Amino acid sequence: MRSLLPLDPTSPVPLWAQLADGLRALIASGQIAPGEAIPSVRELARGLGINPATAARACRVLADEGLVRTRRGAGSVVVEQPARVADERARALAEAARAYAARCRALGVDAEDAAKALEAAWDEASRRDGRTR
Repeated sequence: MRSLLPLDPTSPVPLWAQLADGLRALIASGQIAPGEAIPSVRELARGLGINPATAARACRVLADEGLVRTRRGAGSVVVEQPARVADERARALAEAARAYAARCRALGVDAEDAAKALEAAWDEASRRDGRTR
């Protein structure tokens, strides 16, 4: 779990928010599918080396956002409503695109060169994980 959800204790972003962001990304990417359980608060805390209250807060945020459904004693599962997960995926994609565009603009890169760099990175990532475009 630690490799899938890297947390940075030196970041100004609270650990619970980093964890919630990481779980959102796993849900949006389909690595945790609708109907699948997310790790329990205890498992998250133990696996990430964080306080259980921190893990619980991240899980509550996801439940409040409607991405997971939590039942006392049964844990939390990703909602089966694909629209909710698709909305999160679109939000995460837009956020990543804004960050990439801002970084490219700060470097003085034009849109054409930014698109070429993104395409090259996409191809490299595809080769690494064995996927096609």
